[in-house]
Amino acid sequence: MSCALLDNERETWSRASTLILLGFICYALPWSVFAAQQPTASNMQSSAPLLRIQGSNTIGATLGPALVKGMLEAQGYREISVLPGAVENEQRVTATSAKGQNVTVNIAAHGSSTGFVGLQDDSADIAAASRPIKDAEVASLSRIGDMKSRDAEQVIAIDGLAIILHPSNPITSLSTDQLAQVFSGEISNWAQLGGQSGEIHLYARDDNSGTYDTFKELVLSANGKSLAATAQRFESNDKLSDTVSSDPQGIGFTGLPSIRQAKALAIASGDSQPMLPTRTAIATEDYPLSRRLFLYNPPAQSKPWVKALVNFAHSPRGQAIVAQNGFISQTVSAVKVPATPGMPKAYQQLSSNAERLSVNFRFAEGSANLDNKALRDLSRVFDYLNAQNKLHQNVVLVGFGDPKSDPARAELLSKLRAMAVRRELSKQGVAFKDIIGLGDVLPVAANDEEGRIKNRRVEVWVY
Repeated sequence: MSCALLDNERETWSRASTLILLGFICYALPWSVFAAQQPTASNMQSSAPLLRIQGSNTIGATLGPALVKGMLEAQGYREISVLPGAVENEQRVTATSAKGQNVTVNIAAHGSSTGFVGLQDDSADIAAASRPIKDAEVASLSRIGDMKSRDAEQVIAIDGLAIILHPSNPITSLSTDQLAQVFSGEISNWAQLGGQSGEIHLYARDDNSGTYDTFKELVLSANGKSLAATAQRFESNDKLSDTVSSDPQGIGFTGLPSIRQAKALAIASGDSQPMLPTRTAIATEDYPLSRRLFLYNPPAQSKPWVKALVNFAHSPRGQAIVAQNGFISQTVSAVKVPATPGMPKAYQQLSSNAERLSVNFRFAEGSANLDNKALRDLSRVFDYLNAQNKLHQNVVLVGFGDPKSDPARAELLSKLRAMAVRRELSKQGVAFKDIIGLGDVLPVAANDEEGRIKNRRVEVWVY
């Protein structure tokens, strides 16, 4: 990626930060009303924690405690501290209410799977997960409701699964197919990838980790591979990254905030161009190894503090905390995309004259319905368009899809997806400049089951 592109993205996200600050001011009054309606410590017995959060280390290491702290601050609590628990990767957030009552929130970050176990045995109020809930987990938790419903599944941030090397390694990009061969042990020497001769040392997260589940699904299982037994396993993202950055022959994968001193690779999937885990590529979920971070709670939740944390995580203040902790917030911004020769003519014209919003609308698996994130993104996009005075004839929707035997059918289906988004935004008063369907061009993922879900998307462009 050229310095000019990097400078452009820095300027774009600097403007986005300014919008976030303005958003705080705009939301100050309604937030005070929201806070007044939230629970108090009197809702809980003094000896019991306000909340018990279990699951993902990616969330639980820093983001979870930061969101809890922010929520408590918004509620008027003081003397807020984040303390280590009795067990590694566990923390306690303590605070004092205005009436002098001491409260605690317990956070255990031992991997996404453990959060769903906690919901099952009632040792957790919220499951934090760095991958979607599995069908088997949905079935086991059916007694507490539909865990795939909008009320249960909360996307709180976007993260990129970074492939990291020692800074001295000359390799700059790999495909997901090459990654599968490396981590399965089929490629075992850097010379096979065009690097300097030397044994490849593998570093991976542990089996309980949502980070590993995501890597296994997007890289290993997608290519019919299994992780090599020689891989050294870690419960902590940061420890894995620090080990890779001290090993010139090492390669590993970690969440975006844990790249630390290591070097991140550009990744390609199928026919897509290699992409670095930049903020824009991850925010739009175009980066091949981008992923969503979730909170899951029983949909018929009666505990007021669960609702309070979920609402705070979705609020502008909560999303600012997401960004402050190194993840990608869902705050909408506009990004200038340089035109390239490989783009269709209509897309080149958009790139030259309009800006792309930092959100893609995607659909539930096997469905024409928008997924849970997209349903919340409708209001985020409307709020952005309204604030920028772009509600009328300034918006273009661009639909994409996966290859079909008949290209005309692929183009039609992609336009129908764009029209589905238009229908929902039109209900809020958005009038569109154009609706375009580009079929299967400009793929962002391979044409497999997982990739097709990512390729079926709708972009939003503004003039």
